[in-house]
Amino acid sequence: MRIAMIGTGYVGLVSGACFADFGHRVTCVDNDAGKIDALRRGEIPIFEPGLDALVATNVKAKRLDFTTDLTAPVADADAVFIAVGTPSRRGDGHADLSYVHAAAREIAAALTGFTVVVTKSTVPVGTGDEVERLIREANPSADVVVASNPEFLREGAAIRDFKFPDRIVVGTSDERGRKVLGNVYRPLSLNQAPLMFTERRTAELIKYAANAFLATKITFINEIADLSEKVGADVQEVARGIGLDNRIGPKFLHAGPGFGGSCFPKDTRALVKIAQDHDVQLRIVEAVLGVNDIRKRAMARKVLNVVGGLRGKTVAVLGITFKPDTDDMREAPSIPLVTGLLDMGAKVRAHDPVGMEQASKELPEHRVLQRSLRLRPRRRCARDYHGMGAVPRA
Repeated sequence: MRIAMIGTGYVGLVSGACFADFGHRVTCVDNDAGKIDALRRGEIPIFEPGLDALVATNVKAKRLDFTTDLTAPVADADAVFIAVGTPSRRGDGHADLSYVHAAAREIAAALTGFTVVVTKSTVPVGTGDEVERLIREANPSADVVVASNPEFLREGAAIRDFKFPDRIVVGTSDERGRKVLGNVYRPLSLNQAPLMFTERRTAELIKYAANAFLATKITFINEIADLSEKVGADVQEVARGIGLDNRIGPKFLHAGPGFGGSCFPKDTRALVKIAQDHDVQLRIVEAVLGVNDIRKRAMARKVLNVVGGLRGKTVAVLGITFKPDTDDMREAPSIPLVTGLLDMGAKVRAHDPVGMEQASKELPEHRVLQRSLRLRPRRRCARDYHGMGAVPRA
């Protein structure tokens, strides 16, 4: 099948490369000419294990290419995926849908023949309705089905997650749309991946609910860690003991400095805002956000309490990005940790196996870091600096 992938960020590039590896003909589109030129040269703008080889293989096989002009790829496509950013909107925490809406308008102008337009970006409930309205407003004669197909990719394991998914969620009630997306994902039938068809709004909410639940597990075990310290219990053994219960499971029960990254913080905030817009209070999710923020700020003081004074001492921070096997610094717990250590008079030496370049962009925003933080260049080293999960250790 022919696929147009709008957006070459983390989700768009990984998804496009994997679809191409399934045998589909994929064109990835981005309005950033510099990024497209780099991709054509084989330069990957993000770090994800195995992605460079996957892209190179499929470009060589002529199943994957890159362009800044969506007109021809959309006109030829059986399915067009919208995989643009939906960052937190400044000031209120809502998801910023301006990129999604702009993509919908551009897609509308290029549509020819029956096409399924799929929102793969993480979007609030009802976004598919607005995308469909914008397309039909711009192109009333368009023969189009708008569907939702949220992604569930973990940074650092995205290719495996795409090819061996726990589930594939497709939100559409249109039989033609179901058939096209069933064919898009048909290669995964060999892996017996469950393909779940549901209503569009339900699919949109599934993504937010899943991320909020995982964030809740992280926050829960972090609070249990605080209690364990006070009563003399071993939180790792506590986590193992409850994780052996198959109703709970062991994943996301690793105590640390709180969650960060590109998904959990913004998606939990957006879910709270969605609920408030519909006069619903998500008290548990609201508490998760509050507890996580407090924990991030408290980590430097925990170090202080253990060491008994930091002024003049050197602290090594092994692991700077928000989790292993990624160079993503978005809302990384290391940022408040390092800032707090420096404020307490410590000297900090930080290292990350793959995140040094991105860290150098984030951390110098604080003037104090420019004077006293030393970032060592990348070298071969253990890949599990972060411990078990999103846990940089001091």
